Amino acid sequence: MAGRQQRHDRQRPLYMISVAAELAGMHPQTLRIYERRRLVSPQRSAGNTRLYSEADIEQLRLIQQLTQVEGINLSGVERILELEREVERLRRETERLRRHAEDMHVRMAQAARSECAGIVMVQRGTLARRP
Repeated sequence: MAGRQQRHDRQRPLYMISVAAELAGMHPQTLRIYERRRLVSPQRSAGNTRLYSEADIEQLRLIQQLTQVEGINLSGVERILELEREVERLRRETERLRRHAEDMHVRMAQAARSECAGIVMVQRGTLARRP
């Protein structure tokens, strides 16, 4: 539950564009360009002011790393971010399936120990047919 709260806190919109740009080490116009390219999606206040979260700032820093240090163009950054989202979705799905498999394993073990378990494992071809 604490992890979920931390994720929620990281998503909370806190910073106006000028503060977000300073924290990310970029010009506010760059943030607007990234928003148009859908590389970052700040939330909006009731007055339509862009508000950036900690997660947005981290995303901006990653974009800056990829473009300035790694030399990747914005189209490449878009693809990398898409793939990262897909990896995260697959991680969540894998974790869900792992928990489900563990639950099924526990249920099968309980059923095997139960007195009413009527399942008997027989190796194929070992039963004699009755005449």
